[in-house]
Amino acid sequence: MCLGMPGESAPHVASRIELSGVQNTTDGLYSIRLIAAPLKEGKGRGISMPDTQETLRALEKSWYREMEAAATYRTLALRETDPRRRAILQKLVDAEVAHAGRWAARIRELGGSVPDESTAKPSLGLSLQIASPEVLYRKLEAMERQDSAVYEALEAILDERSRAILRDIMVDDHDHAKLLRVLAGPESPRTALDLILKKERHVQGVSWVSDAIYGINDGLGAVFGIVSGMAGYTGGSDIVLITGLAGALASSLSMGSSAYLAAKSQREVYQGEIAREKTEIEANPEEEREELELFYQLKGFTEEEAHTLVERIREKPDHFLKTLVQEELGLSETTFPNPWKACLSATVSTAVGGLIPVIPFFFTRGTPAVIWAAALSILAHFGVGLAKSLVTTRPWWISGLEMTLVAVIAGTLTYALGLAFAIH
Repeated sequence: MCLGMPGESAPHVASRIELSGVQNTTDGLYSIRLIAAPLKEGKGRGISMPDTQETLRALEKSWYREMEAAATYRTLALRETDPRRRAILQKLVDAEVAHAGRWAARIRELGGSVPDESTAKPSLGLSLQIASPEVLYRKLEAMERQDSAVYEALEAILDERSRAILRDIMVDDHDHAKLLRVLAGPESPRTALDLILKKERHVQGVSWVSDAIYGINDGLGAVFGIVSGMAGYTGGSDIVLITGLAGALASSLSMGSSAYLAAKSQREVYQGEIAREKTEIEANPEEEREELELFYQLKGFTEEEAHTLVERIREKPDHFLKTLVQEELGLSETTFPNPWKACLSATVSTAVGGLIPVIPFFFTRGTPAVIWAAALSILAHFGVGLAKSLVTTRPWWISGLEMTLVAVIAGTLTYALGLAFAIH
């Protein structure tokens, strides 16, 4: 490229820009050598030094981004134990290396030199080694989607041939984000107990069971703490009975309303996702079809089998829509509890749990009532742990002792607190 005065009628001497290797210096700039040489008539058109420097810098950064992505996917492929997922990651590695190759060729065409491949390191730092693959896939998906803003800035700098390369890469990166979303799998928040109940024994209708267990545990633990504290403060007077009943009522109403709102919110989220996915299908039907095929390929189907299966599903648009939501987000209408059923289960179970520590105070007062309340509450906690073991694979005695230990600690601390205020 040269810099001269167009339209001169006679040969003259002007400055021509020559890129001598385009070496990257410590401050991120490139060394450019200015040479004096004669220009022929009418051939003095060129671009300014800042334009050339900026273009090559942009190309080098683009090359580095692709090599960095390739190194990241390569590291993930080494960690991946599933051969199907590993194959997908290897395809991403090959695609990023191919992108980098196109940028490298363009850099050479403009007279620059391609940086050393050893300078490109995986992104995400230490998290690439210790974070779960699902978390990493989601981060990388977000990064792939955020690249669109970077590409818009690049288009203003690059020449037309480089822009053509950029447009091809933008399309590929959109597909990469889709692949990463498939690899990450559905993201659906669940409680730890729900995960245990669903995965360990595949219990049907498990939602009301978890609501009941949480309800009894919440009512029992909260009211036992209230009773213990008031017993320590008053020595077991009538006040313990009133505060215990008030605590049981408040806990049951609180748990019931929370269960209702949680179940209702789940359905609202599902309906919102259905509407959003429907819009995506209408806008990009082929893209959504490919995405569902990828989900089935990860489950072990061949490309042909996945394609046939998805085509059959697409014959029923509503079924296709719900299948996409289930595969992509892990949301299924059949797994959502009925809000009123969840409310009733939580309210009744919490009330039952809350009444247990109060029962002795209906018949006696003072120290005997306190001892009976503590004994009944501890046994009830053991029973809750035992009930939980019936729907999990944990040994009954471990689950029971765990809940018993919680009761003893809670009762001791609250009784000591009440006693301390009484002495004071």
